[in-house]
Amino acid sequence: MSLLPQDSHGCPFLILAPMEGVGDRCFRKAMAAVGGFNEAVRDFLRVPKNAHVESLACQYQADELAPVPLVAQLMGSDVELMGAMACEIQKREAPRIDLNCGCPSNTVTGRGAGSSLLKDPHFLHDVARSLVKATTIPVTIKMRSGYEDISLFRENLLAAQESGARYITLHPRTKVDGYGPPARWDLIAEAKSLLKIPVVGNGDIVTVQHALDMLKMTGCDALMIGRGSIINPFLFHQIRAHFSGIAYQPSWDDLMRYFTTYLKEIPEEMTARVKVNKLKQLLSFIFKGNPTLLEMRPTLLTNQSADPHSFMEFALTLLKKGWY
Repeated sequence: MSLLPQDSHGCPFLILAPMEGVGDRCFRKAMAAVGGFNEAVRDFLRVPKNAHVESLACQYQADELAPVPLVAQLMGSDVELMGAMACEIQKREAPRIDLNCGCPSNTVTGRGAGSSLLKDPHFLHDVARSLVKATTIPVTIKMRSGYEDISLFRENLLAAQESGARYITLHPRTKVDGYGPPARWDLIAEAKSLLKIPVVGNGDIVTVQHALDMLKMTGCDALMIGRGSIINPFLFHQIRAHFSGIAYQPSWDDLMRYFTTYLKEIPEEMTARVKVNKLKQLLSFIFKGNPTLLEMRPTLLTNQSADPHSFMEFALTLLKKGWY
């Protein structure tokens, strides 16, 4: 059975991307409350040198979003430790394990992990292979198109495939690109033509039309969406609606369920100010993606409320002015 099945209407498999920072448990739970995606990937578990893998693995909870599957993503560069960590994650009933070959953070790449693996296809292969050998569940790889440039692009793709990875998710920017220039969808098409394993497209999908354009241009097997889902939490539903031919319009109640869940999941130990800042970060994406709300974004971000519930009441008064 395919790991990336289309639905009965031909809609591709839809994956909520792992995102450090904003894509935390609060966000994942809020997204699961509104739904629309087939699977989510947890933000990476860093496996540093001398890591205690049993303790580290406890951070992963397979049933966090039940019934939506939650994938564990691992990031590290110690072959033996990564294998041991994969074994522990399998014990926690992960549906699959994803290897992070894309994080561009200098604190990560300085330790040889994340997108640093793209500097050496042979080493990338060895790290990925350690996960494959240690487990019986599917291992996949999320990677960028290169480190400083794309000179090793094909070599990295082939190394990933030869490791035994079941499929590759490609974010077609280099480490040096960060999140700046447009994602090079032509590289997803190139990966698709080169590889025998499936390719998941990722990068710059913010609207339904973007999703359709990527599918048409690249021939990719599935879609992973990150920032687009923060800007529009209902994007997955809208993509599905296009394929089913059934009209979909998120209601105000749908939006309230999203925010209520997010607020509920914010850790109690956080200070009120930190909670407000988290809400500002989340809402700033939504306001940025709506022309009417964009004009009110500075008002949102400069609000001085120190209480998260008071801040949300203020934010909702602004949202009502531009919500569909």
